[in-house]
Order: sequence, then C-alpha cells, then structure tokens
Amino acid sequence: MRGIMLVAGLAACLFASAGIAQTAPEEAADWPCAQRRAGTISVAAVWAGPDIAQAGAWDQDSDAAELARKLASRRTPIEDFDGLLDAFLAKVDGEKDARLTRVFAGALELINVERDRVMSGIVRYARGQNKLAQQVRKDAEDVTDAMEADAPEAKALDDAQTRLRWDKRIFEERSRSLTYVCETPSLLERRAFEIARQIQQRL
Repeated sequence: MRGIMLVAGLAACLFASAGIAQTAPEEAADWPCAQRRAGTISVAAVWAGPDIAQAGAWDQDSDAAELARKLASRRTPIEDFDGLLDAFLAKVDGEKDARLTRVFAGALELINVERDRVMSGIVRYARGQNKLAQQVRKDAEDVTDAMEADAPEAKALDDAQTRLRWDKRIFEERSRSLTYVCETPSLLERRAFEIARQIQQRL
C-alpha cells in the first residue's frame, strides 16, 4: 500500500510541476510559462522618437539594416550596443535621425519575428509536455495495477517501473529546459527596450 501511495504521489507532483491540471482550460495548458503571454511589441511601447513610417524603409538602407540585424541578434551582447551605434554614427553623412530611426525600426521588426517564433515553439513544447505528463500518469497507473494484482508478475512490475522511471526522467529534463526557454520572450522585450533607449539618446 505504501508503494502505491508513493506512485500516486509521484504522478500528482509531475502534473503540478508542469502546471497542468485536468480542469485547466486548454489555452492555459498551451502556455506553461509564469510570465504573462503578451502580443507583439508595439512601437509605442518602447519608442518615443520620430515616426518610423517617415524614416523610410529600413531594409533599403544597407548600413542601417546590417546594424539592425546585429542589434536584434541574441548573439550580440547588449554591452556592445554603444560601440556599434557610435561606429554607425561615425559613418553617417546627413539624415542622422532618419537613419537611426531606420535602425530601430529594423531591429524591432526582427525582434518581433524572433519572439513570435519562440512563443510558437513554447506552445508546441507545452503540448508535447502535456502529452508526456499523461503518459507518466498511465505509467504510474500501470505500476499500481501490477502491484495490486492477485498474483504479481515480477517482470510485468519491473517493466512498468522501468517505463515510469524513463518517462519521468524525460519529463523532468524537458521541464528544466522549458524554464530557460520561458525567459526568452522577456529577454527579447528587454533587448528591444534597450535598443530604443540607446538610439533615442543619440537623436
């Protein structure tokens, strides 16, 4: 009986750690992160500079587009922004404000594309984790059934316990990865704010 209670407790803990409940709405199960699910980062939310529509197409300004891609890329440390922007300004010959505005417009568009991709990936990941949680519950039930059998078969119990351990391990590893991935949309938002802030300081 003690073993059965432990198995049941394990299944309950796994569901709790995934943020999955049988009565939870489907949309809640599809978004497992503690951070609120927000829409596209709007220009107005981060930018108080010139109208980006009046600055011209950012992707038609090769230097501005190149810098926008560098600033938007997560491979570029935020600490490098100062040097990159100063180097860009050193080459600017007129239209400083317009060209800086193009850099911002391009960086924000690219960040939003990346952020949307990441958030879609999180939803797919959460759905897979939900299915795995259901499998872990079934594994736990199989172990309980094997332990409660009138004539328990050692092999059947061992197989059920092996499946439970394996699926539990995968579930927990995916849960740890999800914790990191959930931080990415917020990190991209902070990147957009910092790009806007540093560009506006130079206008």
